[in-house]
Parts: sequence; C-alpha cells; structure tokens
Amino acid sequence: MTKTVLVIDDDASVRKAFALSLSDEADLEVVLAASGEEGLAAARSRQPCLIYLDLRMPGMNGVETLRQLRRQGYSGRVYIVTAFHKEFFQDLAAARSEQISFDLVMKPLERDQIISITRAIVDQATTVLPPS
Repeated sequence: MTKTVLVIDDDASVRKAFALSLSDEADLEVVLAASGEEGLAAARSRQPCLIYLDLRMPGMNGVETLRQLRRQGYSGRVYIVTAFHKEFFQDLAAARSEQISFDLVMKPLERDQIISITRAIVDQATTVLPPS
C-alpha cells in the first residue's frame, strides 16, 4: 500500500531534493507544497503519514502551519527541517508547552538521512481502514 509523505517548503530546490531522495521508494508518494496554506490543503486531502515542514516561509511560517495542522486533526509525525531554528526558538518552545508534538532536524539533510528518517516513520505507520 502506498503511503504519502508531504514536504512543505517555500524553496523549490529543497522540495526537489526531497522528491529526488525518495523517488526510488516504490511504496511512497511524495507530495510537495510551496507554502503553509498549500501544505494544509494537501494534508487534508492526502492524509500523509509524515510531514517535513520548513520554519521560515513567507506568509504562514512553519510554527503557525504546525499549529493549524494539529487543529485540523493531523496526528502524524511532523519533522521541522530548518537552518533557522534560533529565531523560532520561543515559538517552538511555546508550541511544545501547548502539547504540540514535532521533531526538529537541521538543514541541510543528506539523501541518506532523508531516506532513513522517512523509512523509520513510514515503516511503523499503520493505515486504519474503514470497516467493511
């Protein structure tokens, strides 16, 4: 069964790097979003088992996107991938104090890291099927 991974990042080269890194993973569908707003819509429609989320984006930043994802009921794993975590430290600490779960990983990520993180999450994710 194919599982969906969502990458939300305003940088096209970062989105492309994730897509290329995961392109050989036959059981994965990689969905790309260029903004927090696009990412929220994709999460609602695609139900990803894993989301990679940038922090520094124009418009809705990563922390607000994370809050909105949780408000709309997304309960899967979110990896915040950023090179700019210090300026968001207080916002991330506030999100943690609100019991909003996420993992943090620093850019740049190598292909092997992307695959390793993704496989660890996807391989343990289960899909709940509606009763027949």
